[in-house]
Parts: sequence; structure tokens; C-alpha cells
Amino acid sequence: MENTPESGSGTLAERLDRGNGLLSDANIPRGAYGVRLTGLDAAAQLLVEVSRDAPKYAVAAEIGHAETPAEFVEEERAALRLRSGGEIVIDRHARSVLYRVPHAVRADELVHPYLAPAAAVINRWMGRESVHAGAFAVNGNALGVVGTREAGKSSTLAWLARNGVDVLCDDMLIVDGEKPLAGPRSIDLREDAAKRFDAGEPIGMTGARERWRLQLGPTTSHATLKGWVFLAWGDDIGARPLKASERIPRIAAERGLRLPPVREDALLELATLPAWELSRPRDWASLPQAADLLLELASATPTAAG
Repeated sequence: MENTPESGSGTLAERLDRGNGLLSDANIPRGAYGVRLTGLDAAAQLLVEVSRDAPKYAVAAEIGHAETPAEFVEEERAALRLRSGGEIVIDRHARSVLYRVPHAVRADELVHPYLAPAAAVINRWMGRESVHAGAFAVNGNALGVVGTREAGKSSTLAWLARNGVDVLCDDMLIVDGEKPLAGPRSIDLREDAAKRFDAGEPIGMTGARERWRLQLGPTTSHATLKGWVFLAWGDDIGARPLKASERIPRIAAERGLRLPPVREDALLELATLPAWELSRPRDWASLPQAADLLLELASATPTAAG
């Protein structure tokens, strides 16, 4: 990677960028979102073990601006625009992901948050759907957690993680059949949440905002997606079951790529799972009870409902 800081300081970002040898065992395939990744040894702490038959992509970055005239996703190549004026170029034949960004980026930034859209494209080529969502698992039962900006999704997942719950991913949920694919091992918090939890290390401006990074522990590779929870603010804490007619448009609105589904029935398959709207007051005191309700929903091993 370019622009790697020299050793000597001890912040999380600098430690990640120097690397710690976690990828020294080449026999262990590592990556995220079901994709095997190379070129990210410096961010080894954020990667998970992936299947040996997972597609293998080399990741690289260079300083520059977008060179393609417009975004596109084709069968063998894709280019996605970044808010910074840069782009992500994904080549299916070359098995490469190139980040062309106007400023220097660290390896840990490439893993999170920059990796998510590239992973959505790669998995689309494999026939998998993606949703802007986090996920957690209880005894192998996983729930996707969907929340619009500042709906409390990351802080809710952080609360769960801090209380020993297996958080699978934070901002992009990719599903292989019934299997949710684990994302990078971190949750990026806003300043107020980091202060509230007394957790997370500041990593500066990454993407479009400042972030405080909470590193996650190991995760399971055997969870089954059992349903969805859509976060909302309200006067009381409660979970309202959503009808199928409500589930489909809500999931469609949060798909990882603004493209037609990979298969005609792909969206319907996701929407056949039960879903709830979980509401709570917009204050920190309501979070523990709301999180407990989330755990109850996951532990109940829900079945599809009308």
C-alpha cells in the first residue's frame, strides 16, 4: 500500500497500517463478505477467515481522480464513483479492485468502509444479493438490522458487541442463500456513541465523516439469516411485525446496489423472512431494553409470517 506511516506511534490506525503478522499463515484464506483479499496485510485485524473456494481479489490504491466518464456495472468490469471524486474499478477477469482516490488512504480504510460497495459488485457477479444493513447472531440465528442514517444502527450493534453478542457486519449484509457473510471486524461509531460507551479509538476523517473504531472479536461462519429488524424512533420501546407488503419495499430501498435484482425472485426470497419495526425513544437510556428485545427476537427462531 502507498503512504504507509512509519512505525513508532501507537494509535489503532497506525498499528493497523504497520501490520502485525496476522496474515503470515498463507494457508488461512482471509477476507470479508465472502471474498478472499490480498494486498491488505496491514489491516489483518479486520479480516475474517473465508472459504478456500472464495473468489480471490487483489486490492490496491493510488492517488488520483475518477477516469471513467460514468458509473457502470457490467459482466466483467465495474466502476463506482466515490464522494471524494475518486472511483473504485473492479475487474472480474483480472480479479482486482483498484481504489483511485484524491488523497492517501490507509489499508484499514480500504477494508472499512471502502470495501463494501466493491464486495457488493463481486458478490452480484456470483448471484448474491446485498443490503445496506448490519447483522448479529444468537445461537446461529442471525437477524439483519436495517437503519437509515442516524437511526442508531451502529450504536445498537456496538451495544450488542460490548455485551458479548456476535456481530457479523456493520454496514453491508451480503447473503449467500440463507447464509449471511461476515464483514470486517469493526464498527465505526460517531463521537457521541464512542463517548457514551467509552469505547472505540479515533481514526480521523474516513469517508465522509470522523470515526471512532470499535474492533470486533471472532465471528461465526455458520449462522443462518432468520429475519430483519428495521430501526425507528418512537415514543415507546416495541417491535411491530411487518406484513409481506411492507417488507418488500423496505428491503428494496436498502439494496446494496441500485441495479435490478440478480434474479427475479431474489428480492422476494429476502422478503419471505419475517421482519419487525423496532422503535425506541431517541435517548441512550432506552438502548439496553431495545437491544434486549432484539436478542429475544433472534432467540425465538422466527418462522415466516404473512
